[in-house]
Amino acid sequence: MIYMDNHATTRVDSRVVEAMLPLLTDHYGNPASTSHAFGWDAKAAVDAAREMIAASLNASPREIVFTSGATESNNLAIRGVCERSRRRGDHLISVTTEHKAVLDPLAKLGRRGFDVTLLPVRQQGTADAGRIDLDQLADSIRDDTALVSVMLANNEIGTLQPLAEIGRLCKQRGVLLHCDATQAVGKLPV
Repeated sequence: MIYMDNHATTRVDSRVVEAMLPLLTDHYGNPASTSHAFGWDAKAAVDAAREMIAASLNASPREIVFTSGATESNNLAIRGVCERSRRRGDHLISVTTEHKAVLDPLAKLGRRGFDVTLLPVRQQGTADAGRIDLDQLADSIRDDTALVSVMLANNEIGTLQPLAEIGRLCKQRGVLLHCDATQAVGKLPV
């Protein structure tokens, strides 16, 4: 049988299994239990993992939050920002080709009264096929726009969005940017 869904999940590399075994069999303490050595060892392992991930993302270890996966992370970010930013406005912008993990929470927020704009992408046969039109994005940002959500690398067609330009535009307009970079981590500089 040929497995064709490695972007969603993949077989664990034997080197990862080897590195994880001691944590699963010998150092299995709760990292929040700081009154004994098992907890200290577990906390040290979690802190080391957090530092490695932060370094790969050019982030601070304090900015790294572990979740069960990308869907939970996207939900946490989008819904959290929207609940907190509602004072600014209830307009959200994303792209029609976003992952379901982004489109589903946006649809739910739309049913709760948020105004969701889904921008089309450039069509096949153009130099920028699959990419967002930056002028259209700029025109779509309003005074009540609370969030723009654009993935870095598309999970189905591989398109890379011009994230630096999108980020500059959002910063100029005072709008928060959420980026699902799941498909890019480990493959591109993030």
